[in-house]
Amino acid sequence: MSWRDPSAVRRAAAIRTKEWAQVWRDPSTFGLVVLMPLILMVLFGNAVSLDVRGTRLGIVDQDHTAASRALVDSLRHNRYFALREGPSLAGLEPGLTNGTLRGIAVIPDGFEQGMVRQPPRDVQLITDGSQVNTATFLTGHLRGALRDWVEARAREAGQGGGPVLSIVPRYSYNPGLESRYMLVPGAIGIVMAMIGSLLTALIMAREYERGTMEGLLSTPVSIPALVLSKLAPYYVLGLASTGICVLVAVYGYGLPFRGSIFALFLIASAFLAAVLGQGLLISAATKNQFVSTQFALLSGFLPSLLLSGFLFEIDSMPRAIQWLTYIVPARYLIPPLQSVFLVGDVWSLFVPNILILCGFGAFFFLRVTRAIKRRIA
Repeated sequence: MSWRDPSAVRRAAAIRTKEWAQVWRDPSTFGLVVLMPLILMVLFGNAVSLDVRGTRLGIVDQDHTAASRALVDSLRHNRYFALREGPSLAGLEPGLTNGTLRGIAVIPDGFEQGMVRQPPRDVQLITDGSQVNTATFLTGHLRGALRDWVEARAREAGQGGGPVLSIVPRYSYNPGLESRYMLVPGAIGIVMAMIGSLLTALIMAREYERGTMEGLLSTPVSIPALVLSKLAPYYVLGLASTGICVLVAVYGYGLPFRGSIFALFLIASAFLAAVLGQGLLISAATKNQFVSTQFALLSGFLPSLLLSGFLFEIDSMPRAIQWLTYIVPARYLIPPLQSVFLVGDVWSLFVPNILILCGFGAFFFLRVTRAIKRRIA
């Protein structure tokens, strides 16, 4: 069948109309396209955060001097800590056990004297080692707070051995180092991966279960035209879902949008081609709606969440896992999405990733057409 044939175009349009009619009759599609992105964006934007602030820290002052009280007061006004003072270490240790405290700082007896003569008395920090990330952040923030406090006291006392070299950081594109600037664009990619694969994971399986697939295959429409006609409505729905996520990111979470709508459209279209094709292949291979849904979640959501660089740096993964990330389409979506929000249009980054995503889409499209042909045979 040729697309130049008017009758072929009409037949393909009839299949698209049929698919749109099924979409409008199915209320779950509305929930999948509109409600699920909103729910997931709220969860990812608020519940997932890499910013450790207000960490519950117990503190024991065993020195009871002006210096130790000044240190406690300084930590109390530090945004990274929520202090809870205790008279003794034994009185605070149950809080570390039951999780109400993440760490306990102990200012030892002789702390003030140790500041003017050697050897100094160090502040001890006891942390909850079961929470590795929190313990690491707590140690780093407390070390930095102590250093700043000591330097401030030295300046007030007019002490110092000459100019001190220090780093003056400038954080491009995210001056406040807010984790939501990284997580929210990545969350859009995760939502697109899950919804895109779920939208099409049910298409062919539903036709097989209802017994209408044979009727579709008997129509004078080529397999590629049939596949494209069934994909078209879900491509539009996928773009609509992406648009909802972008609006929530910009107006709900205050993220900047420094790129262009055209670049976002190209990136989203290339990724949707990959994940919609993936879902359709699962649907055509399983012929069962329940099984295809489970496969779509396992192959779309989990790899996108864990292996795309959204939460975990790919470079820090084992070498074998790093190679595995190359077959995860979301790996090629997250960096362009973050760039189009925070940096702008960086076509040297966009073009290679868009081409790779288009390659994924072409691969899945060919596999779907061959899978359906085998079913005919």
